[in-house]
Amino acid sequence: MPLIDMPLDELTKYQGRNSRPADMDEFWNASIDEMHSIDPQVELKSADFQADDAECYDLYFTGVGGARIYSKYLKPKGAGSFPAVLIFHGYSGSSGGWFDKLSWVSQGFCVAAMDCRGQGGKSQDAGSVRGSTFRGHIIRGLDDDSPAKLLFRNIFLDTAELARVVMSFPEVDADRVGVTGGSQGGGLTLACASLEPNIKKAAPMYPFLSDYKRVWEMDLAERAYEELKWYFKVYDPQHKREEEIFTKLGYIDIQHLASRIKAEVKMLTGLMDTVCPPSTQFAAYNKITSAKSIEIYPDFGHEGLPNSAEIIFDFMKSLK
Repeated sequence: MPLIDMPLDELTKYQGRNSRPADMDEFWNASIDEMHSIDPQVELKSADFQADDAECYDLYFTGVGGARIYSKYLKPKGAGSFPAVLIFHGYSGSSGGWFDKLSWVSQGFCVAAMDCRGQGGKSQDAGSVRGSTFRGHIIRGLDDDSPAKLLFRNIFLDTAELARVVMSFPEVDADRVGVTGGSQGGGLTLACASLEPNIKKAAPMYPFLSDYKRVWEMDLAERAYEELKWYFKVYDPQHKREEEIFTKLGYIDIQHLASRIKAEVKMLTGLMDTVCPPSTQFAAYNKITSAKSIEIYPDFGHEGLPNSAEIIFDFMKSLK
């Protein structure tokens, strides 16, 4: 089999290269406390789009820093106590259209699909940071004094806040909630399950936002990760601050959150992925201590994976 990364037997043992901050747990516990202290000021508005078997809403809530976060929310018509699935989108994108979410509703699920703040949807980016905001969100806030200014810290918290909001709805059974997404959405799936312990199932597909130093060392800091290479070229051309920079990025490295996950996890990955290298994905997967399994696609990269939607639904349907 051709290789762009480690052989599979090495991938299953790989523990990552990016440094873990010494106060990682304290940092995230304090961040969660901050999130819990905020009144989410939940607002549901009937959406312009409606369907015969679903009620569709524009959902807004307040996240950390006062940002108003938008999600599409759909629920089956009629009374009942339903499971729910949260869906997170790829880097720079949005929650997309309404129609593709109806397949979940037809199977008896409520659905929430969040727009990441500052990306392609309707959510608000209310933060201001010192230093560059050019080239990407991984580095946004990197030059500020506190890692609490890292934008992905706030986006991670938004995913957990969305889970709490949806779990509070009277039609949702809070004990039957799953999360899923691909690429950035895969990374956010793991982040959400890490920060909200009541999530029951998580299905990430080739997750982004993991093991940044490994990406850089493989010379794959391009496309989704290009901001890493750009940042060093502009702000640290001789890499005198390399360890400091990667350690700070460790606060938003999902591999260092993965051990907090209590949900059952099913991950999907292609071994020819040059956007989110397999080793970076396994760095997170190998640290998950809850029940887990992985679907391997040896010849596939960062692209559509055959039958992935069916695999994810089959995994989630036990929540029904």
